[in-house]
Amino acid sequence: MRALKRSTSAALALAALTGTAALATATPASAASYHCKTSSHSVDDPTYSGPDSDNWDFDVTLCAMRSGGYIYTTATVYWDGPYTARNRSTLTFNKAKFQLQTKRSVSGTDPVVKSGGYTGLENALEHSSSNGNGSYSTGTLKYKAGSGRYLADGYIQLDWSGDGKSYRAPILFTASPVV
Repeated sequence: MRALKRSTSAALALAALTGTAALATATPASAASYHCKTSSHSVDDPTYSGPDSDNWDFDVTLCAMRSGGYIYTTATVYWDGPYTARNRSTLTFNKAKFQLQTKRSVSGTDPVVKSGGYTGLENALEHSSSNGNGSYSTGTLKYKAGSGRYLADGYIQLDWSGDGKSYRAPILFTASPVV
């Protein structure tokens, strides 16, 4: 069953990227297009130890584009959650967010030049489909680019209900290609 959900998630990701690329080329000022990278991470629900599957499988697509002297970055989160997620709805998370970052690519650690926290991820996760699947798109960060190269990076932070802790360690994903 996971394979079917994965195929559906992959098809949704491809459709979203195709739509983004079509949108990007439809506007007069955007001869450029988004450069994207998708990576995955599986997260175990620390508050559940029953017999059912409780992992949340995340795919995150991070995208960056240079156009008209600006860098645009955006992200889309896709997930294949446990089928019981729908039953627990708003009892799963206290908080959840996606932190999108625009970074300047340099030797060593890339500095963050612009960042945005998207807390709408919590509501989206807690209102997954009846199969535990869903997606969430951040807004777009716009940054006046200087010389140099830039990329999109980001991470998820989850605060699970019932574990007595706040946000857990960030769940990291692979950055976009540089633009």
